[in-house]
Amino acid sequence: MLKRIPIQHLTLGMYLHEFCGSWMEHPFWRAKFLLKDPEDLARIRATSIRECWIDTDKGMDVAIGTASISWEEVDAQSDTDFSAPENTPPPPQAIPPTPAPRNHAPTDIDSELQMAAFICRQSKEAVVSMFSEARMGRAVDTPSVKNLVQDISDSITRNPDALISLARLKTADDYTYMHSVAVCALMVALARQLKLDDEQTRVAGMAGLLHDLGKIATPMVVLKKPSRLTDQEFDVVRNHSASGYQILKKSGNLPEAVLDACLHHHEKMDGTGYPDKLKGDAISLIARMTAICDVYDAITSDRPYKNGWDPSESLRRMAEWSGHHLDPRLFQAFVKSIGIYPVGSLVRLTSGRLGVVVEQAPAALTTPVVKVFFSTKYDLRIPPELVNLAAPCATEKIVAREDPGHWNFPDMIELWSGFSEQVW
Repeated sequence: MLKRIPIQHLTLGMYLHEFCGSWMEHPFWRAKFLLKDPEDLARIRATSIRECWIDTDKGMDVAIGTASISWEEVDAQSDTDFSAPENTPPPPQAIPPTPAPRNHAPTDIDSELQMAAFICRQSKEAVVSMFSEARMGRAVDTPSVKNLVQDISDSITRNPDALISLARLKTADDYTYMHSVAVCALMVALARQLKLDDEQTRVAGMAGLLHDLGKIATPMVVLKKPSRLTDQEFDVVRNHSASGYQILKKSGNLPEAVLDACLHHHEKMDGTGYPDKLKGDAISLIARMTAICDVYDAITSDRPYKNGWDPSESLRRMAEWSGHHLDPRLFQAFVKSIGIYPVGSLVRLTSGRLGVVVEQAPAALTTPVVKVFFSTKYDLRIPPELVNLAAPCATEKIVAREDPGHWNFPDMIELWSGFSEQVW
């Protein structure tokens, strides 16, 4: 039996199954071993890692009463992160910006944020229509799906940070649709990081856009339930992958890989997922990619019953599931595609100033562009200033992630996005 415990409860004789943290945070080339050497225990306690998984079937158990947490709880929660499509409000009446011409030239983050906001609005409307059509039993409009994926892919090519970051911002009512858009964008970025060809990248984007279509067949009373679901209700929710597969199969004109991702994006590397309990490489590449992108967007999004985790904290937590739930090689590529400190992350610099990440550095994961705006030394706001940590003259570096919930800055989103409120 696997148990997640604090490092201070780790003792000799326990079987270490996995560290809860990044693969870069510990000095061991292996993670699974029986802890017998006191020096190994001391080295573990000297790292920044605070929790680990132990296997009580292969080593000692913790004392009775020590808390343990299962990754299935978060996975089950992400399954129900779908609000009622019928409750979606009409689009805002603000005049949209003029659509940008399709091109692949790189753009600065501010310019691409404006274009990405327009693409998000268009994408949401298209997904609303697609879900409505599917609910009435009509086939998925494959050409429209391809065009939508192409627009998203073009934005990712010009500047990978903008659309991925904006698509994370959702209200409870538009979660259904923006989740599909966000997972599509994340899939395209991951496909590019893996150097998949254009057709494979397009298929990955389509899989992200359509992976949760089957939830239109799940009763709203179950999807909207704000409290923990019963086992019977979980079974109902878990049928969405098979329902989506059947809906897409009836369309008859979608790549098989897209159907497979819809059916198997809740499979786990250790064989404990659903619906077929596939294990390891028996799960297709596209399905393993979709699992990562789906979980990341679900846990970073605000829901009526929980606040989304900070992007950096989400990656830390996902690292804990890498290996038994998520493909570790693909997860490493995913981190490289969005950064160790994704856009929107609150960080502390060596000077004690706090800032929010606004853009990634192409060549390094740990040196993004940060907009500093608060001094912890004087405990007050300071004029916002962009600091490029990758610049040759840079004298600062990130020393810690910060919990936005602790600081409760009311304008965090505006600081990194430039938008003061929901833009779609």
